[in-house]
Parts: sequence; C-alpha cells; structure tokens
Amino acid sequence: MTSVTIRGGTGGSDSVLHGVLLMVFGLLILSSTDGVVKYLSEFFSPLTISFFRFSVQLFIILVIALFQKRSWYSLLKETTLPLFCRGLLLALGSVFVVFALKFLPLTDALAIFFVQPVILVVLSAVLLKERVGPKRWLAVLIGFAGVVVIMRPGTGVFHPASLLMLAAAFTFACYLILTRKLSGQASQLAIQFATGFAGTILILPIIIYAGLSGFGGDLIIADQTASFTLPVLFLFCLGGAGLFAHVLLVKAFERAPASVLAPINYVEIISATIIGYLVFNEIPDEFVWLGVGLLICSGLILAHAERKPSRT
Repeated sequence: MTSVTIRGGTGGSDSVLHGVLLMVFGLLILSSTDGVVKYLSEFFSPLTISFFRFSVQLFIILVIALFQKRSWYSLLKETTLPLFCRGLLLALGSVFVVFALKFLPLTDALAIFFVQPVILVVLSAVLLKERVGPKRWLAVLIGFAGVVVIMRPGTGVFHPASLLMLAAAFTFACYLILTRKLSGQASQLAIQFATGFAGTILILPIIIYAGLSGFGGDLIIADQTASFTLPVLFLFCLGGAGLFAHVLLVKAFERAPASVLAPINYVEIISATIIGYLVFNEIPDEFVWLGVGLLICSGLILAHAERKPSRT
C-alpha cells in the first residue's frame, strides 16, 4: 500500500465514475457491517464486538505486512503520536456506534451520525480557522434542526443512546480534522495499523477488567437455544469488512472530487433503512424521514459550497 493524500481526485470522467462506484460499494459494505453489529448485539456485549472489530483488523494488517516484508516493529516506528491519536479517535467513535446500535433502530442511529459534516464545519472554523461562508452556516442550522427532529429531546421517544451517536459524530469529525493535518505523512499500511493497534490497546484493558469483574454485563450473551456458529463467523469477519470498506473509500477520494462524492454518502442511509426493514422489521416514522430530509439538504448545501473552491 502506498502513501495517500486525503483530497479530492482530479482525474477525467472515467476516473470520477470509478471513484463514485468505489464510494457506493464502500458505503454499502459499511451499512452492512452496521447491520451485522446490531445482529451481533443479541449474542455479544458491545465491548466484545468492538474488540474483535479492531483486533482482527490489526491481525490482517500484520499478515499483509509480512507479505510485504515489513516487520510489526517498523510499522510501530512509523506510528507517530498524532497518527496513534487519529486511530484512537476512530476507535472511540466506533465503540460509541456499537453501543448505540444495541438500543437504536438502524436508520435512526445512522441518521443522527450524519450530523458529522455539520460538526466538521464548526470545528474547521474554530480549530483550523477556516473561513466559513453563509451557505455553510445555513447548512449547519438545517443539519442541527434535522438531528433535533430525529432525536426529539424532551419527549417520550427520546433514547439516551442517541447521545452516543452524537458523540460518535463529534469524535469522527475530530478524526477527519486530524486526518487533514496528517495528510500524506504516512503509508496507508501504517495508517490502518495505527487504527487497529489503537482500537485494540483502547479496548483490551477494559474487556479484561469487564471479564474479571462483570462490569458492563456478560461479554457473551448466552442463549442455549441459539446456534453461535454464524455469530462467531460474523464476529471474525467484521474487522476485515470494515478495513476493506475504508480502503475503498480512500481509493474513491483519490479518483473523484470530494464535492462529487459528498452527496453519495446518503446511499448509506438508504441501504441501512432497507436492511433495518428486511432484517430487523424496523420502519422509521415520519419524524425520522423529516430529519433525514433536512440532513440531506444540509449535506447538499455543503457539497455545493465546496464545488467553487475545488474548481478554483
């Protein structure tokens, strides 16, 4: 794997089409893994699921490094503190998502998470001192309204797990801010190693403590009537699927401009809604659809605001 700079691609029409297709496939895999996580929450604790998500990824990266004749020590040396913190942010956000999906419908959870581009705009203005025009601030207000409509705080339908998805969106926005800062400073192999390593280091002490003390409940939710063959298979495949999806997304941004790919993100909500309906019999209510519509409008405004700078 080669070093990758995270910025929109500038290739021809074929390159852009390839980028769009890679983006769609990557998002479909990610929404499928979210469905798998929700399914696995019936058999394993969120801590167990999160641990396997990152430890399996770490194992896969070490195997790939072996074939590329790179030692784990060389990857560890390439993992600087900022790169480790970047992986830690992604791991922490993923843990929030896993815990939230245990309690929230798939579409609701993913819709709340899509406030992340709005948070990114605010953080870019505050931390990176980027100039944020009126279009972006309008998108921030519309996106915020969409999340409020979906969560409906102060009503009987509000679930505290919604706050976990908000925390995940904030964490992931911070992860993207750090990604901008570290753009092109490490190989893709080292980036994925840092993510798997940070996630494993973050969760391993917690899961050991939980296993010894019973903190957070059972690590395996035993059910004598259920077969664990399929859940265990899914548990081991989760890390590989997540790794593959993120590689596809990185490749997509190498081939197509960010302003073209940004609206495609909402494919994930559509696919998650279909999975939620077919697998979990979840039907979003009219407030969720209204909130999703507002978030999509917010995202489209942000994408349109990005087009002029990218052309320049």
